[in-house]
Amino acid sequence: MGERWRNTALLVIDMQKDFIEEASVRRVKGGKSIVPNVVGVVELARQRGIIVIWVVREHDPQGRDVELFRRHLYNSEKVGPVVKGTVGAELVDGLMIKEEEDYKIVKTRFSAFFGTNLHSFLQTSGVNNLVIAGVQTPNCIRQTVFDAVELDYPSVTVITDATAAATPEIHTANILDMKNIGIKTPSLHEWSEEFA
Repeated sequence: MGERWRNTALLVIDMQKDFIEEASVRRVKGGKSIVPNVVGVVELARQRGIIVIWVVREHDPQGRDVELFRRHLYNSEKVGPVVKGTVGAELVDGLMIKEEEDYKIVKTRFSAFFGTNLHSFLQTSGVNNLVIAGVQTPNCIRQTVFDAVELDYPSVTVITDATAAATPEIHTANILDMKNIGIKTPSLHEWSEEFA
């Protein structure tokens, strides 16, 4: 089975407490409900010998590396979202990086490719097929997918029930847009049946 999947990587995007936990002001409303499926995707990827790449945001406490429209969230009176070293920047409960097997990419923008070494790492690792899970569909998921298409990755798959947005309607509209440019959009169950 490992041979079939050796050129594949799973990108798990922004599954961090500040984006998932109910108490967070930056939470993605649909995020909590997909955690079990994201856990399932990670477990299946590991069983198949697929490298798991954790794509996370970790920001400077003063917000000097965040988008302009988010800078107001970072000031001396409060800690902004996903500041490096804070509880909010940690992966949500149930997900864990296996240091000896997995890889971690830190990003400061929507796309996992923008300003990171992701593309170089994937090329060096012989990866040309991507599977994507996480939050949120119209922003980080979509931008990463479109950049992967721009970079000519021949196979990009978004697991539809292991990704989420603020509303089901926003999620569905963005999945349709991605499907219309050739992205595969199976559910976790459908992906688990592929080449099983």
